[in-house]
Amino acid sequence: MKSSKLVLGLSGTLCLLALSVGTLQSQENATPSTVQVHMVITDQALSDNSEVPALRPETINVKQGKNVLKVTQLIPAQGDNAVLQLFILIDDTCDPVIGTNIGDLRDFINAQPASTLVGVAYMSNATIQITQNFTADHALAAKALRLPRGNLSAMDSPYLSLISLVKGWPQQKVRREVLVITDGIDRLRGERSSSSQFPSRGPGGISNPSRSPSTMPAMSPDADTASRNSQRYGVIVHSIYAVGAGRVGRNAWEAQLGQSGIAKISDETGGEYFALGTQNAVSFKPYLERLQKIFDNQYYLVFQAVPGKKDGLQRVNISTQVPNADIAAADNVWVPAGK
Repeated sequence: MKSSKLVLGLSGTLCLLALSVGTLQSQENATPSTVQVHMVITDQALSDNSEVPALRPETINVKQGKNVLKVTQLIPAQGDNAVLQLFILIDDTCDPVIGTNIGDLRDFINAQPASTLVGVAYMSNATIQITQNFTADHALAAKALRLPRGNLSAMDSPYLSLISLVKGWPQQKVRREVLVITDGIDRLRGERSSSSQFPSRGPGGISNPSRSPSTMPAMSPDADTASRNSQRYGVIVHSIYAVGAGRVGRNAWEAQLGQSGIAKISDETGGEYFALGTQNAVSFKPYLERLQKIFDNQYYLVFQAVPGKKDGLQRVNISTQVPNADIAAADNVWVPAGK
């Protein structure tokens, strides 16, 4: 009798063990594997007059779709982690009247800390001409600044120029940021409202809408590509609006479309866009002071992301419950494929 009770007891224990193992396996199968990724985020106050609140890892929320991701580190970009590679990228189609702002840019470059490496380049013909590669000699970088030529070439696109810079930028685990000065107008691929034709006429002089070309220009199709490439390579794009040369540069509609394109890239990469309508700012100094405040309040955010079957950009949402805090971050992060 005792032996039968013992057998029954062992059977019950084995059933419980089997159930536990099955539960653990189902839990493991339900939990997606993750890979470690990192991105640079900016800690900003909601108001310029407010003090920037300090962030801690436990105060940061990261979501990837419905998945709440684990934050492993939040490292201030200060001290040994303060290295910044900053490219000043000026559109050569800008009107040379912004020459009054070149002094502001020189002062800004010269005021950078020793941990900031500065490069200077000009956008033209869908590519860039580097006048000074990355250097810690800020006086040398400031000297490389010149007036934009205000010339139009056969292939002027600030978006293709930005893509050229980003793709040729050697990857390093440091902050990589660009300050673009442009009107954002794509003179290469943008549809010109000035080139539109009158609607075609059918029999009896009646217009034929189905054959009429569009008279409304659109935002550059390369703005999306430039944004994706910048996020792919972890480059944050800041931009300042400057009036462009020529008739198109003076066209308010074209200027607004250009602003939309470059502002889109800045927003989606976690950068800042500065503009005074479609006019040149009297001084870049207020913009540059805010940009410096951004550089001074950045963090490396390290977290575990859910990979796809292939390497690719994954959309993430980053937020915090810290009062008065406003986090700027890229919309997407590059996630390696899962194993």
